[in-house]
Amino acid sequence: MPQHQLHHNAARFLLHRWVRYPAGILHSRSEATFVAVSPRSGRAEVDDVLAAVRPTTCLVSIMLANNETGVIMPVAELSQRVRALNQRREAEGLPRILVHTDAAQMIGKGRVDVQELGVDYLTIVGHKFYGPRIGALYVRGPGTTTPLHPLLFGGGQERTFRPGTENTPMIAALGQAAELVSKNWEAYEAHMRDVRDYLEARLEASFGKQRIHLNSHFTGSKRLCNTTNVSILGPGLQGRRVLSCCKTLLASVGAACHSEKGDRPSAILLSCGIPYDVAQNALRLSVGRDTTRADVDLVVQDLVQAVAQLDQHQAP
Repeated sequence: MPQHQLHHNAARFLLHRWVRYPAGILHSRSEATFVAVSPRSGRAEVDDVLAAVRPTTCLVSIMLANNETGVIMPVAELSQRVRALNQRREAEGLPRILVHTDAAQMIGKGRVDVQELGVDYLTIVGHKFYGPRIGALYVRGPGTTTPLHPLLFGGGQERTFRPGTENTPMIAALGQAAELVSKNWEAYEAHMRDVRDYLEARLEASFGKQRIHLNSHFTGSKRLCNTTNVSILGPGLQGRRVLSCCKTLLASVGAACHSEKGDRPSAILLSCGIPYDVAQNALRLSVGRDTTRADVDLVVQDLVQAVAQLDQHQAP
């Protein structure tokens, strides 16, 4: 959007941190509103987003799938409802609302079709689907129906949207990785879902269902095929402590961009209605294309030994 419009238009955001922080910076020159997810579904509900829209709203940004819980957001429905709303707004002389989605987590793990999603902007991140650590931005009609303005200025590369010499090897590698995903995503998804479900079943069998809380399970909500967010219940079992005692497992307690938070629970989990003490024990486990059930058995055994070690320290 043109720079001068930032002072007049509002934006509505449901975001990953890399989008939320710039939104906070823009808030000093415009207006940004953050819409909470529903504790019942773990999703940003379309009605809640639309209820936050005001006459000055110009942008909605929403994740396609959450990076910590794996819950898939209703982006296609939101885009459809926004299009209908835009028809009414046009008749009233109000600015058109544009829709952006962060598809970083979803690509390579499920179907992603910009036409079906109906979005104006879509963010792609290569390393999330076995590509290089570069990204891309899909823009529907750049510079015409969908505004796009450079953040950097200089040469005329990439239609002046991003000056500088292109990183040709990484661009080619990103294209190859995307081609593999386009051809094979159904097989990738089926394999990762099978292994992820096996992981959750083994955790419940090893620790007992009463001691395992699956933080990414919400009735009626779909989720990524590769992600589980789980808490092993009990005192002294904060996620970082459990991982520090593991000899095989490499995992995280949340998003990498939250690594400075220490033992504080994930704000994402708390906003989803997960109790504080449960969220504090959370582990985010994900599987990949090459993960096997045998790998899962090793990981679960490692967790069992780590928890037994910590339980022993808690015993009087």
